[in-house]
Amino acid sequence: MVSAVVCRTLGTPDLLKLENSPVMHVGPGEVRIAIHAAGLNFPDILMVAGKYQLKPPMPFIPGMEAAGIVTEVGSGVVHRRPGERVMFRAWHGCYAEETIAPVEEVLPLPENFSFAEGASFMVAVSTATNALLQRGQLQSGEVLLVHGAAGGVGLAAVEVGKLLGATVIATASSPEKLAIARERGSDYAIDYTRDSFKDRVMEITGGNGADLILDTVGGEVFEQSMRCIAWGGRLLVVGFASGRIPEIKMNQPLLKCFSIVGVRAIEHVKRKPKEGAAYRDWMLGWANKDRLRPHVSHVFPLERFREAMKLLESRKAIGRVVIEVRPT
Repeated sequence: MVSAVVCRTLGTPDLLKLENSPVMHVGPGEVRIAIHAAGLNFPDILMVAGKYQLKPPMPFIPGMEAAGIVTEVGSGVVHRRPGERVMFRAWHGCYAEETIAPVEEVLPLPENFSFAEGASFMVAVSTATNALLQRGQLQSGEVLLVHGAAGGVGLAAVEVGKLLGATVIATASSPEKLAIARERGSDYAIDYTRDSFKDRVMEITGGNGADLILDTVGGEVFEQSMRCIAWGGRLLVVGFASGRIPEIKMNQPLLKCFSIVGVRAIEHVKRKPKEGAAYRDWMLGWANKDRLRPHVSHVFPLERFREAMKLLESRKAIGRVVIEVRPT
């Protein structure tokens, strides 16, 4: 038996329980991983509440990514070996002492990464890389506006945007959050609780607007973004952390000829595995050069998982929140 956080009733994190879960069998093309750290993502909160597009059969173990050590490999596995430090992502199952993962979702942990960093790398950085490199087709010299720039995906987007040669404008809700975005390379930082980001973006760009906008917030932020996007720009829809899914008047994209583009990195990998492999190789290469690295602001032991999830839900964390499953 292994310890795991189990969801038996949909709702808040308070309904989750830490239980003993049966050890799973390793099948062909799979690996068993002793989890050292698990990263928290906003979809974990939605999935537990029954509000995410993916609804696992009940009961289930939440958690979309983790890092640890391979302890067993199934038949047909040749690129992973017992004892190897790895990071991986899944739809669920990572808030546990161990799990079984398809080998194609398992990557070697960069030598310079801790388990906590590896556990918070794949989902956020994959989303940002897929969004900017493939879905948004960001070009060197363009202006990139990143909302929620102190969150996991936002900070990753700041770094990816600079690697691609963009001028990056970051927005967040406090000076402390914007300071981290500046550390990660943003050229401009806007506190949207004090200033109109729409007006500031138009001022910074000389009235042209942002060529590419990455929005993880939705609601009013999305609506105002349509007012500061460049002619022919692209608005990337990543999520709705504000809790409100916006509605649009179609004359707005018509008048400015801008595109609204959805981003679902995991689904992209599933449907177009060659493209998924290409952007994974790209981001792993920069991680190994220490140019892409998650900012982990909070680490909680497994038994304090509720506190960790509530912190993430409050949107007060800067960067990533991680559950330490096995103390190192």
